[in-house]
Amino acid sequence: MDIFWEILIILHANVIVCISAQPNPPWWAYKEVVQGSFVPVPSFWGLVNSAWNLCSVGKRQSPVNIETSHMIFDPFLQPIKLNTGGRKVGGTMYNTGRHVSLRLDKEHLVNISGGPMTYSHRLEEIRLHFGSEDGQGSEHLLNGQAFSGEVQLIHYNHELYTNYTEAAKSPNGLVIVSIFMKIAETANSFLNRMLNRDTITRITYKNDAYLLTNLNIEEIYPETISFITYEGSMTIPPCFETATWILMNKPVYLTRMQMHSLRLLSQNQPSQIFLSMSDNVRPVQPLNNRCIRTNINFSMQGKDCPNNRAQKLQYRVNEWLLK
Repeated sequence: MDIFWEILIILHANVIVCISAQPNPPWWAYKEVVQGSFVPVPSFWGLVNSAWNLCSVGKRQSPVNIETSHMIFDPFLQPIKLNTGGRKVGGTMYNTGRHVSLRLDKEHLVNISGGPMTYSHRLEEIRLHFGSEDGQGSEHLLNGQAFSGEVQLIHYNHELYTNYTEAAKSPNGLVIVSIFMKIAETANSFLNRMLNRDTITRITYKNDAYLLTNLNIEEIYPETISFITYEGSMTIPPCFETATWILMNKPVYLTRMQMHSLRLLSQNQPSQIFLSMSDNVRPVQPLNNRCIRTNINFSMQGKDCPNNRAQKLQYRVNEWLLK
């Protein structure tokens, strides 16, 4: 069968580069690497594949920089309700070449509701983002500040859709709970299970996988009911704008050794050159007047949502995040 190729003309740094690419390339990257061939980084995601055009032209893209001075208190936001059925869960941890990904067994159902959600959403995957240095690694920023990493719990609307794939491209399809990671002397107990040396070394290379059992999802959540929420998108291609984001107002912790172990994970297979998985983050995207809502009760004049209007700072972010 003939394979049809198209020529992609890209103007980059005042240099015109001609690249042969498949019409529907299955590949993308977070950062430029020398591999002898072009792999699109975030600024090119929306250009190399028409199905990914929202990555370039979307108006509700994620991640974003959260300016706490522009947040709106919403008194109707209820606490998030986590339903594990009283059971612990199992799942498989993968090195995808881009993320550490924990995907739950279908036998173990974990649902969340409340907060900004109208429907119940089912946990599909836990994904880790992290940096090559301590001051970077989170996708979202808080008042322009990045954190060492970000845990993302990705849920799909199981009341309206039959699976994650269908929900990801559909309205009200996804809810992603985001928790910043910070380095400390002791680690979060759930992250301990994922990142202890005996476990993390099992997924050193791309496509490695390791089964974990007897996990308590409740342990990944920090001890707070406070959160920030906004309407956004997936942070990987095809960047569908179907995600409601919930950012918890307190971090979880991992040790310096565990962060070092994450940085030793390779994007590639053993036969290929070592490339650290770190800095697997998409740059922040324009807010475009979206509302940033919170259930943290603070006094602010006005009931509208003009996020482009500077307002007097009357809310200080949780001191746990800024230590």
